[in-house]
Amino acid sequence: MKRNLFLSLLMFASMAVSAKDIRKVTVTTTPQMHCEACENKIKNNLRFEKGVKMIATDIEKQTVVITYDADKTTVEKLIKGFEKFGYKARVPEGKQGEIREDKGR
Repeated sequence: MKRNLFLSLLMFASMAVSAKDIRKVTVTTTPQMHCEACENKIKNNLRFEKGVKMIATDIEKQTVVITYDADKTTVEKLIKGFEKFGYKARVPEGKQGEIREDKGR
């Protein structure tokens, strides 16, 4: 009985530690995306930034939605990451900068 209780507590503790703080942020870029090559340049370079989980681009809306682990990076670091490959990014005015997706917290 004590062993089962201990194992249950250990399992619960390991699940709490592995919980991730996953968030999304929407940014616009300068220069704007005009084609698939622009999208690919952003996706192929930004995926190497620490904490990035997923990148979705939309040429029509001129937005990039980045899903990231907030325990590993910040919006400011992600925006600086764009400068490494010749773009500038900013969170559009009037939009919520970050959307939190609770993953076990």
